[in-house]
Amino acid sequence: MPELPIELPTAWGQLSGTLLLPDAGGPFTAALLVAGSGPTDRDGNNPLLPAPIDNLKRLAQALAARGIATLRYDKRGIGASRFPGVSEAALRFEHLVDDAVQLGLLLQEHPAVARVVLVGHSEGALVAALAAEDAGARALVSVSGAGSRASVLMRRQVEAQLPDDLSQPALAALAALEQQQAVDDVPDALALLFRPTVQPYLMSWFRHDPPAVLSSVAVPVLLVHGSADAQVTVDHASLLHAGRPDARLQVLEGVDHLLAWQGDIGRGTEAVAAEVAGWLQALEEKAVPA
Repeated sequence: MPELPIELPTAWGQLSGTLLLPDAGGPFTAALLVAGSGPTDRDGNNPLLPAPIDNLKRLAQALAARGIATLRYDKRGIGASRFPGVSEAALRFEHLVDDAVQLGLLLQEHPAVARVVLVGHSEGALVAALAAEDAGARALVSVSGAGSRASVLMRRQVEAQLPDDLSQPALAALAALEQQQAVDDVPDALALLFRPTVQPYLMSWFRHDPPAVLSSVAVPVLLVHGSADAQVTVDHASLLHAGRPDARLQVLEGVDHLLAWQGDIGRGTEAVAAEVAGWLQALEEKAVPA
């Protein structure tokens, strides 16, 4: 399976990624893989995790084996996607959407690509949904996507994980940021979550309601969620489906948020790839006149 480097100059720096093509045939359906939250690179690895997991790389390989090309990329400021001279305080959620749009348009111009779909994982599912129309996507896949605003999800995590002396100021900070108001007085123990430089990004992220976004997407939608997802529990898939009732919803038994099946990334990503490839094939067959 040929791998080709992709570089896209932008006004702020450079986006870098990897185009993985199936072994033969073409032109192909190509999926732009949009990574989840935090400093996640093109392969799905994040320094906050204890070890590399390569879940997006494995997903790309599993899709290529089924005839689907993929472009996976380092988010701006991560890996080889250079983001020189711009501070964390300048980053907004909409910038990630803009990046996905530009890469989707670039992918459409590649001679090996017949059509583009967007596949977003976790936070990337919302990015992909917001980018789909402007990127010219023919379909959208949400994998482990949240069914509520990010602030609601964070509130549940705060209530479940923090002691009362920290949860109360954390909840107050979330409430203020939901109202698009910056927070000045944050306890030192919460500085990582609510440091001043990340608050503008959080406010921009909190504005978007995933079910409402999905309801406005004009292309077919597939919702894939793991039954063992402890970070974004499977009820979020039902919330997304309520916002987009005509979407196909597929719950994968035993798959967790990192796309592993009982700790096996390969088996989990194979299951996701099989659902995505089968659904896309059905869409293409439906689009071909009898």
